[in-house]
Order: sequence, then C-alpha cells, then structure tokens
Amino acid sequence: MIRLRPLVAEDMVIIEGWPSYQPDFDDLDYALRKDGWLEEFCDRPDIWRFAAERSGELVAFTILATTAPGEAEFRIALRSDKTGQGLGAIIAASTLERGFAEIGLARIHLVVRKNNPRAIRLYQRLGFTLRGECCKVVNWKLAHFFIMDLQRKDYLVRQRP
Repeated sequence: MIRLRPLVAEDMVIIEGWPSYQPDFDDLDYALRKDGWLEEFCDRPDIWRFAAERSGELVAFTILATTAPGEAEFRIALRSDKTGQGLGAIIAASTLERGFAEIGLARIHLVVRKNNPRAIRLYQRLGFTLRGECCKVVNWKLAHFFIMDLQRKDYLVRQRP
C-alpha cells in the first residue's frame, strides 16, 4: 500500500542518497541532486510536495507547483530501484486526487521527455492529453518534451463508476 504525505526536510536527505538511475535514464538524475527539483521548489509557498511511502520506506516524491490561479505543474520522481513496479501510476493518481479534490485545482499539466514512451503511456492512461511540444535546457543539455494536461472536469468524468 502506498501512503502519500507531505514531504519534510528529513526526506530530502534520504532522497539525495538514493541510488543513481540506469544509464538510459541518467538524464533524470538531476531532479534528485544538488540544484534539482528539491532545491528548486524548496522555499516556494505556492507548491505542494508529497512523499510516497510503501511499508514505511520512501519510494518517490511528487510536486504540484502553481503556474497560474487554479493550475499547477505535476512532477514525479521514483527511486531508481523502484521503477517498473507500477508505483508511478498509483503515486501519480494519488497526487492528482489531492490536486483536484483537496487543493481544488482546475488543471494539472506536465512536460514529459519525448524519448520516455513508458511515462507518456502512463500519463495518457491517467487522462492527460497531448497539448504541444517544447524544448528546454536541462543539466546543460537540450531536451525535447511533450506538453500534456488534464482538466478537473475530465478527471472527474473518468472517476465515475
């Protein structure tokens, strides 16, 4: 069972000690390291950071960062040795639920690397829709992304039995 709770300072020390990703995903490592997501979103008052635990062990963290009134960008990082176990879907769905139901967001959006088809499929299964493309410099390298979003009204329709 996965438990989503607020991320605390002690978690950041644990995350910084997580093992590195495999070489084909080493570009994702920056999110966990110095000047990564944890530092980027550390002191902003308009964000929600969550720790995901399984059996008391920190296995992932997520971020919802406000980008406009009622809107936030979603980010997720799984511990490298916990990928491929279906945890990303559970943790992402729990974070979306928090964002729409508890926080009251109207729209959640994200960027996903174009060369990460597994993540793209996951986001599509969760209801995210492709809205465009962009390029960003990440870790001093140009990276190509898809822009995807999910509206609360569409999310709620998907949640009905």
